[in-house]
Amino acid sequence: MKAIDNKELILALEELESEKGIKKAYLIDAIEQALVTAYKRNFDSAENVKVVMDKETGEAHLYAVKEVVEAAEDDKLQISLENAKKISKKSKIGDTVDVEMVPKDFGRIAAQTAKQVIIQKLREAERDVVYTEFNDRKGEIVSGIIQKADSNIVIMDLGKLEGIMPAKEQIPTEHYHVNDKIRGYVQEVVRGIKGNPQVVVSRACPEFVRRLFEFEIPEIYEGLIEIKSVSRDPGYRSKVAVYSTNPNIDPVGSCVGQKGVRIQNIINELNGEKIDVIEWNEDPAIYIAAALLPAQVLAVDVKEEEKFAQVIVPDDQLSLAIGKSGQNARLAAKLTSWKIDIKSESQFREMIATMQEEQEQTEE
Repeated sequence: MKAIDNKELILALEELESEKGIKKAYLIDAIEQALVTAYKRNFDSAENVKVVMDKETGEAHLYAVKEVVEAAEDDKLQISLENAKKISKKSKIGDTVDVEMVPKDFGRIAAQTAKQVIIQKLREAERDVVYTEFNDRKGEIVSGIIQKADSNIVIMDLGKLEGIMPAKEQIPTEHYHVNDKIRGYVQEVVRGIKGNPQVVVSRACPEFVRRLFEFEIPEIYEGLIEIKSVSRDPGYRSKVAVYSTNPNIDPVGSCVGQKGVRIQNIINELNGEKIDVIEWNEDPAIYIAAALLPAQVLAVDVKEEEKFAQVIVPDDQLSLAIGKSGQNARLAAKLTSWKIDIKSESQFREMIATMQEEQEQTEE
């Protein structure tokens, strides 16, 4: 059988491997499977068949795989030991032998059917290549053009494939429009409808802010400044804790930049989201006090085992320390991974006075 008997096919497969990264062996296997499918479909055969393609010449051979028995009762699936030995002298009962077949007109019919399946396999292989490429880009920032935008999902054209941004990954204060160019953080790559890879993109996750800092602040990209932690209320406020082992580097000042230029670029990308950059400190009391910025802190009492901190602030700083709907305190707690209880100076004095009264009553 010589339906696929030319070196042009092999050259084409080698070209696909070098240009698109689709392995030649994978494509040959796809062609072999396609020819088996074509034979069974067009000849309505129940035979157990296989196709072997010569990897050098491109010539394909069709074989019926038959079980060796003493006397064959089903010629499609069995072969007598006597006939089997004509193919291979080593044959014995229970073995299988390959009997080459050359069906009439099979070359023409098989070529048509095989072509369709090969194209499908090529598409699948290309999707796999793209999937692998983008899967390796998890954690990176990508840019895309919005193709569709509604309250439930934003669909982006990322070039080779599609990016999807679910509602929970969107910044609630932003409005997205078709043809807008936006950036987002690659959270994961999933198989969509028909196996097409899709990139799940986020603009709401803390990692997006972290990556933006790496882009905008050379000292972070170069490893001179380390981002220790990020907490975020998307669209409203983020807190970023930074640190440098180099005493000559001001980590906060480097991130903010001269006249706030560096941090402003990030704020612009996030459409005005406020960003507090604070210096990380191994002393939890100092770190927690800094995390509550812009509020001023009078004292921090920490309980290491419970990771609990009692914070005292001036009376006029209480609402600022807690923040609207508790936002500032909540973000500080997320940033530091400590439980934080904030009291004003007056509240703290009242609490101490009450405790003293209770103690005196107990002693009496």
